[in-house]
Amino acid sequence: MTAQSTPSSPAPEIRTFLCRSDNIGVLVRDPATGACAAIDVPEAGPVLKALDETGWTLTDILVTHRHGDHVEGIPEVKRRTGARVTAPLKAGDAVPEVDVTVREGDVVRIGNLTAQVWETPGHCADHVTYWFADARVVFAGDTLFTLGCGRVMEAEPATLWRSLERFLPLPDDTAVYSGHDYVLSNARFALAAEPSNAALAARAAEAERAKAEGRFLIPSTMGAERATNPFLRVGDPNLVRSVDLAPGTQPSVVFTALRAWKNRF
Repeated sequence: MTAQSTPSSPAPEIRTFLCRSDNIGVLVRDPATGACAAIDVPEAGPVLKALDETGWTLTDILVTHRHGDHVEGIPEVKRRTGARVTAPLKAGDAVPEVDVTVREGDVVRIGNLTAQVWETPGHCADHVTYWFADARVVFAGDTLFTLGCGRVMEAEPATLWRSLERFLPLPDDTAVYSGHDYVLSNARFALAAEPSNAALAARAAEAERAKAEGRFLIPSTMGAERATNPFLRVGDPNLVRSVDLAPGTQPSVVFTALRAWKNRF
């Protein structure tokens, strides 16, 4: 895979909305063909409402991982729309109503939109990410968040770090869609870890404004995340010092210390 790409087709239309208390619902549509996918279905109601509001016809559901807060709405939405459900092979039978399973290196198509499947374990063993290279859009689920990363649940922290490393070569203007709106809590931790980062302070202030206006900072961009997300900046000397490690410490070790600090924060 080459991270750099030149858009060769119309940009996808994307609608984001809240589900449950802090899940992010996403619809992505190919304007050329009308094909439309939901990225996970945290609950049926908001997804169906967004379809009604847009007039889009759901053809696909792309599942990032098996956790209930990402899949529980699938049966109702599939009954209403007939959408094809694509899910990680490693999720086994934990995802309902699956039609197609995918693993590392597979390709999924939503009309003329094409995504590569990355296996990105760490938050859970079956997690996958969908990278639409031509559109420069990545659906990261619970692996990479705006200003944060997922909690490690079924692996060593180094496993999640290796998954996060896959995002680092993506172009600055890549839009990053994550599975939850944890931006304010992530910002508070990031500022504790790197208080001298001016770009981070500005981003945290932007997050506060967005919250007050009923918005959320999803999508982010890879450029913004490389500049402000502590979990992608583990080679920065300030962050190494913040977890009392020596200069030159391996990034995975710094990441492990940061993630443990965040768990206690």
